[in-house]
Amino acid sequence: MSSFKLSTFEKVGFGAGDMAVNVVISSFFLIISYFYTDIFGLKPTDMGLMFLIVRILDGIADPIMGTITDKVTTRWGRYRPYLAFLSVPFGVSIFLTFSTPDLDYNLKLAYAYATYMLVTLMFTGVTIPYISLIGVLTDDPKERLSANGYRLFFAKIAAFMVSIVVPKLADWSYWEGDKALGYKMSMGAMAILGIALLLFCFFSTKERLEHHVDPKSIWTQMKFLVKNDQMMILCGVCLLGTIGYVIRNSVAMYYAKYYLNTDQGYFLGTGVLAAILAMVASTWITKRFCKLKLFRYSQMAVGVISVAMFYLVSGPDDVVLAFVLYFLLSFVVDLHAPVFWSAIVEAVDYGEVKTGERVAGLAFGGISFFQKAGMGVAGAVVGVLLTYYGYEADTVQSETSLLGITLMLTVIPGVFHFINGSLMMKYHITDEEYRELATQLDMDVDTSELETSTVPPSTDNANLVTGAK
Repeated sequence: MSSFKLSTFEKVGFGAGDMAVNVVISSFFLIISYFYTDIFGLKPTDMGLMFLIVRILDGIADPIMGTITDKVTTRWGRYRPYLAFLSVPFGVSIFLTFSTPDLDYNLKLAYAYATYMLVTLMFTGVTIPYISLIGVLTDDPKERLSANGYRLFFAKIAAFMVSIVVPKLADWSYWEGDKALGYKMSMGAMAILGIALLLFCFFSTKERLEHHVDPKSIWTQMKFLVKNDQMMILCGVCLLGTIGYVIRNSVAMYYAKYYLNTDQGYFLGTGVLAAILAMVASTWITKRFCKLKLFRYSQMAVGVISVAMFYLVSGPDDVVLAFVLYFLLSFVVDLHAPVFWSAIVEAVDYGEVKTGERVAGLAFGGISFFQKAGMGVAGAVVGVLLTYYGYEADTVQSETSLLGITLMLTVIPGVFHFINGSLMMKYHITDEEYRELATQLDMDVDTSELETSTVPPSTDNANLVTGAK
């Protein structure tokens, strides 16, 4: 093992790449539903159907992009060139997605489909190479862990900027009340930042190792993967957790504006700040207590806190309590994230012991597929429920509409998370069991490093969505 050391400058450059892609994924989670209904002018059902269709296509695009990176290499490396050559199309796609053309409804809907599909494909084109990059920068597990720490830090900065800066900038008086122009220019600024960050990542990093492509066909890998019962549990957890997470975040802006009559940016920022602190707390907790118990009971607790928030917060008069409970909810829901990503690595090793074959790339690809499927399903659910409860964009909401918005922020996603915690009862790879697996694989594994890692030390060209957690 060569154990290539990474400089602080290179780690910062690597983290900058995740900051760029999180400009997109944070906008997907936090503001795009509100933008499409209240600014762009889409009907909620049309928006939900679009989310579902595009996410299905995106799920197909992931393995295609993975195959391309497997087969193509250049003088700049296998993964870095995409960060440079797709940086401008990536930024342009963000700007176009958050632009509102003056067209009739059907043409605007077609424009929304075209631009949303474009930004999703550009996101895939950049993200798949980026998440694979760490595997060829260094072969030192500690250096990978450290670099992923920088990655997480910069990803959260991006989420914080999108949650606070974009709504504030969009409401700037300079736009004279034209919120469509405000969102176009504010997300345009984020797009320029994204381009600069991707270029910085390209120029500041260096591919030192050769990626080895798995010779097994995708169908052969899939056959072994479905025999891995622990990985199948994680795929189900990923699907359910993503649905709950996206539903809650998609309606946070509606909840702040219509139910609490408070500042949207501050409300979203409260949730992002809680998520950042949860990452730190999770690392501390898993060093002292069972990580699986943390995963199970934190997800169940989300269900309980969600129901409590539904009954305790009755509107603008309880705005302080709403902020406190939303902070607590966002904190607890993200406690499981580092455990989840380390569990994927452990489940891959478990599958190798059980079946005699190691399936890593497709395992992470499966997680990516279920994550994106969850995003699509959640988007469709939000659109259908907004319509069902009689939501009308940018106007005073009826009691029924406010009820629906409140349920989508609290009880409905809470149910998904509670089921998630229950499902994890069937996941049994504890630290003790993993040590036994490592012995069978003749590996020397430091499980404390696995617990504190927010992403796998090596993804083996995994098609894993960046920043979700």
